[in-house]
Amino acid sequence: MRIVIVGPGALGCLVGGLLSKKAEVWLLDRDPKRAERIIKNQGITCQGASGKWTAKIPATAKAADIGEADLIILCVKAYHTKEALLHARDCIRKDTTVLTLQNGLGHIEVIKEFVDEQNLLVGVTNHGVTLIGEGQIQHAGTGETIIGNLEGFLPARARQIREIFNESGLDTKLSRNIKGVLWSKLIINCGINPVSALTRLKNGQLMHQETCAEVIRGAVTEAVRVAKRGRVQLVYDDPLAKVESVCEATGPNRSSMLQDVLARKKTEIDFINGVILRQARSYGIPTPVNQLLVNLVKTIESSYGEMVDGQGS
Repeated sequence: MRIVIVGPGALGCLVGGLLSKKAEVWLLDRDPKRAERIIKNQGITCQGASGKWTAKIPATAKAADIGEADLIILCVKAYHTKEALLHARDCIRKDTTVLTLQNGLGHIEVIKEFVDEQNLLVGVTNHGVTLIGEGQIQHAGTGETIIGNLEGFLPARARQIREIFNESGLDTKLSRNIKGVLWSKLIINCGINPVSALTRLKNGQLMHQETCAEVIRGAVTEAVRVAKRGRVQLVYDDPLAKVESVCEATGPNRSSMLQDVLARKKTEIDFINGVILRQARSYGIPTPVNQLLVNLVKTIESSYGEMVDGQGS
């Protein structure tokens, strides 16, 4: 199977590196110079939960160099979805499967513009991984990956992908309730991600600070209320307990939103807490904690160049 990982970020490098044990894997980057550097540096190097390993994966910024793919895995930021698919179009044939492992909701509608519903798979993963350099990752914590189709059916390709993932060391399951899985992950992220980005604390530190824990509980409680109003079948009986267990399991990890803030990049707040706000407004449900988190993260995004640094300037 020829697999193309779109986006050489933390998750893309982890998934691509592990899958390369069992399949032909390519990294598709939008930056040709970075792709060249990844090749020059012997591909992907990892340390942490999955051990210390190196995967010599070919990288390119030209989809035509790769050719048609059996599977394309999107690991880019949600707001880069359309750009990424346009970039990868030379790899997409009529029966190419596209799997998104991106955060949040709202980007799936964009993917539907490029592939048929039957060829679209949606997944969530609970691995904690941090990018520490180009093609260099710290695997802070393991977790399961869940894949499904939004219509609830499981095509043969989904089972094949599950097998390759599992054989590569990525614990993977299939679900006919992927909408519930997506919302359950969204609820976890709406608490952990913005609070970690604002406090600059690692996942494992968040619940040990009662002030942080109180904010997380507020955001999660609001999100659960919105999901239930939308008749979403969540996969966790106790979402708050799940948030706590995720924080513990990925303790050394910096959330993706914290990594964005530290790198002074745009975050995915609109695709995480922003989704909660939009749904809540349509139901007439107040969500003051999520609104505050969105406002504060957006303030940080819009004022990177004006922040006071540690030197007092």
